[in-house]
Amino acid sequence: MTEKIQQAIADALRSIYGIEQAAAEIQLQNTKKEFEGNLTIVCFPWVKAARVKPADMGAALGDALVAAMPETVSRYNVVGGFLNLVINETAWTERLVAMHNSANWGCTPVTDQSPLVMIEYSSPNTNKPLHLGHVRNNLLGGALARIQEAAGNRVVKTNIVNDRGIHICKSMLAWLKWGEGATPETTGKKGDHLIGDYYVAFDKHYREEVKELMAKGMDEDTAKNEAPLMQEAREMLVKWEQGDKDVRALWQQMNEWVYAGFDETYKALGVSFDKIYYESETYLVGKQTVMDGLERGLFERHDDGSVWADLTANGLDQKLLLRKDGTSVYMTQDIGTAQLRYKDFPIDRMIYVVGNEQEYHFQVLSILLDRLGFKWGKDLVHFSYGMVELPNGKMKSREGTVVDADDLVAQMIADARAMSEDKVNKLTDITEAEAAEIARIVGMGALKYFILKVDARKNMLFNPEESIDFNGNTGPFIQYTYARIRSILRKAADTDLTAALTASPCEKEVALIQKIAKLPDVVQQCASDYNPAGIANYAYELAKEFNQYYHDYSILKEDDADVRTMRLVLCDTIARTIATALGLLGIEVPERM
Repeated sequence: MTEKIQQAIADALRSIYGIEQAAAEIQLQNTKKEFEGNLTIVCFPWVKAARVKPADMGAALGDALVAAMPETVSRYNVVGGFLNLVINETAWTERLVAMHNSANWGCTPVTDQSPLVMIEYSSPNTNKPLHLGHVRNNLLGGALARIQEAAGNRVVKTNIVNDRGIHICKSMLAWLKWGEGATPETTGKKGDHLIGDYYVAFDKHYREEVKELMAKGMDEDTAKNEAPLMQEAREMLVKWEQGDKDVRALWQQMNEWVYAGFDETYKALGVSFDKIYYESETYLVGKQTVMDGLERGLFERHDDGSVWADLTANGLDQKLLLRKDGTSVYMTQDIGTAQLRYKDFPIDRMIYVVGNEQEYHFQVLSILLDRLGFKWGKDLVHFSYGMVELPNGKMKSREGTVVDADDLVAQMIADARAMSEDKVNKLTDITEAEAAEIARIVGMGALKYFILKVDARKNMLFNPEESIDFNGNTGPFIQYTYARIRSILRKAADTDLTAALTASPCEKEVALIQKIAKLPDVVQQCASDYNPAGIANYAYELAKEFNQYYHDYSILKEDDADVRTMRLVLCDTIARTIATALGLLGIEVPERM
């Protein structure tokens, strides 16, 4: 319907005023509530070329539309330069049926010719478990991938695992010194938590060494550099890069423990990847590329043997690419990873989901890749997001410094179960397994929605108690709306929702149909803006409008059978639209709550 109206306007502009206007670029807005109408066209963009008054143009276009498509536009009114169209009731019914019959409403089909978008997210270190920051990263990355695909793009989800470097050696060294052969099996701990404990142990003993050296008169910076533990960790890193057999064997075993732990957390979060890269496999590619750039005069070697990039011509400073001992830094690794990815996939767009503290890093990476001659260097997208924190004192991790992802997931599910048990109208005719599954769906929905509804660029405070509320702008409120509709439909299971609709929608129902019809535009806009929050807010607004409708209108008790059928079709379409919108955020919907 929208496309037909756009084309009719374009035809009218051409025939009446000689103005060529692409139909797809003509914008239709929902008419403001204080005016009669459903859709509004703003005439101001063309009045100068037509040399007519805005109101006169509105009337001329209105007459043309009524004449060209009377089955759709019944009448119009003009307010200043705004042309308000009143759409025929039958057109809205047809619109509802079309959306209801659409197998994948709101999403654009993906073909072999669709642009290929690669999205990197998660990027964990193998020296500690995932924490709250990783939760936001994974949820944003997963949502962004689903939205890009719904917008018609082919998507490759990738993860780069930071499995090498000084931080990894710290955990390895601590396990050798104080682990006494501990394994996930002997301790009963997830592998990532076990290794994280030794990373903390290293830091504890390292701080004690630094304190002792400072007590002997050494300044803090020198003490941190000269501490025996740090020296040993650096020696281990050099041995790792030289391929030392024992160091590599320990590294491989400990990483396997961590990966098994990560997989459990990813499963709980509903996160998956199409391709995983490991820095241990990409850093050598980056080192060789840097050395090639050095020979070409793109970089410079300092007196101590380190290699640097001079970015002063770009308004930045100098950037270290290789340390004096020849070991790599993150920038070098990212150069190598980028090369391998573009070799593996014909990527049209590369998106990095990384916190805003790394904005400088990706600015530099883009410049360096471009300088090295990779044409895609300037086109990298850094999907930058803010910090996420919890209220003080709540759900602190085992380490005592960050919020552990596994603890957070478990607590959210437990809170959802407790909230359900406290409700007066709680479900009683379900098994323990069903109750546990509903608690999981609701708890994870609360966590995901609360994080994703916030503009990713902003820092946010995650409040578990507020997120689990069944009222207001929360995941459980939207999930409950879906479950409520599903309950209505179960009670009307004998109604044929595929039958021809003869009843006309009322004003409130037209507003709901218009809201449903916005989903494709919302998906495209959120994909263009890299904005999962737009999907979340759309789902909430639709759920809120339905609940107001449900309060004011009878559905199952409606006496007119034709009206009742139309309303059930509307309910079913709303439920499916909510499920689609939440699904783009990685949120499941329960059939009952």
